[in-house]
Amino acid sequence: MEFTFSISVSAKQYLAFYQGAATHVDVIDDTGRHLQINARYFRSFVTVSGIQGRFKLTLDSNGSFIELNRL
Repeated sequence: MEFTFSISVSAKQYLAFYQGAATHVDVIDDTGRHLQINARYFRSFVTVSGIQGRFKLTLDSNGSFIELNRL
C-alpha cells in the first residue's frame, strides 16, 4: 500500500517528538485518509526548519512500515 501526502511541521513542533511528548505524526493523505505515522520515521528528514515537503509512505499488506520517501 502506498500513501502520498504533504507535511509542514516546524522545528519547534517536531521538538515535542524528541522530548517524548508525542510519538506519532498525524497527516491526511492525498485521498483524504487519516494516517498516524511513527515520528521516528521522519528523523532523517528533519532540518533546522522542521519537516516540509511531499512524501510517500509504503506499507506491506499487513499495514507494517516498509519505507518513507521524500518526493
